[in-house]
This record gives sequence, structure tokens and C-alpha cells, in this order.
Amino acid sequence: MSISSRFTVGIHILTLVELNKDGVSSSEYIAGSVNTNATLIRKITGMLKKAGLIEVKPGIAGAKLAMKPSEIALLDVYKAVDVVQEQELFSVHDNPNPDCPVGRNIQDSVLPILSAAQLALEKVLGTVTIEDILQDIAVKEDREN
Repeated sequence: MSISSRFTVGIHILTLVELNKDGVSSSEYIAGSVNTNATLIRKITGMLKKAGLIEVKPGIAGAKLAMKPSEIALLDVYKAVDVVQEQELFSVHDNPNPDCPVGRNIQDSVLPILSAAQLALEKVLGTVTIEDILQDIAVKEDREN
């Protein structure tokens, strides 16, 4: 099972809105770039708005970032779109057999490792911003042209 694609779609939305800041970033426009439907874009945009990452006005097409791209970490996006709950990136199967030495101890053996892995992921996401993504896309576009 993978992390919900809402995370990467959220990054896509924020990056596209910034790149198109002089244009109108309607949900239909964004959906065309993401190659999905506008309903999904509106749902994720609503989550980003609730988190204070994007500004949208009801009845008015378009969106803009609520702060500078350098101030929006990927961790903010990760949290905004409810990818996982706190300390729940990994789940451990319920009710292992307590009569088995592995079943009796597996959760206590594995959970600290999984918790550390989630913290490491979140630490990395906290060091990368939408500005970093914008710069990387610009470099890739320059190479292509």
C-alpha cells in the first residue's frame, strides 16, 4: 500500500498555481495538468486552503499561494492532505497469536522501527519546499529546450 496520491497532487497544485500566478488557475485548468477530474482538484484544493497553503474564493475561478513558495515545506502539504494520521504511516496487523513467541512480541519489536522511519520521512519532507520543486522543474525545462 502506498501513500495517497493526494500528496503528490497537492504538490502539483501548489507548483502549478505558482508557475501560473499571472494566469487563472481554475480547477479545470489544474485538472488538465494533473490529468484528473476537476472534482478531485477542488477537494484537494479545499484541504490546502484549510491548511492555509492556498487562497481560493468561492465563485471566482483561480487560486494563489497563501505564502511564498519558499515557506511551504512538503511536510506542510503532507499534513494538509491527510496522507496519514500522526504516527500511523505504517500499520501493524491486529491480534497476532499471543501463544506464539513471534506473535506475542512482533508489535513491540517492529513499532519503534516504523515510528523512526516515519519521523525520518517527515524530517526530509520538512527540508524541501515548493520553491525547491519549482527550481528543479525550471532546470529540467531548461535542459529540454
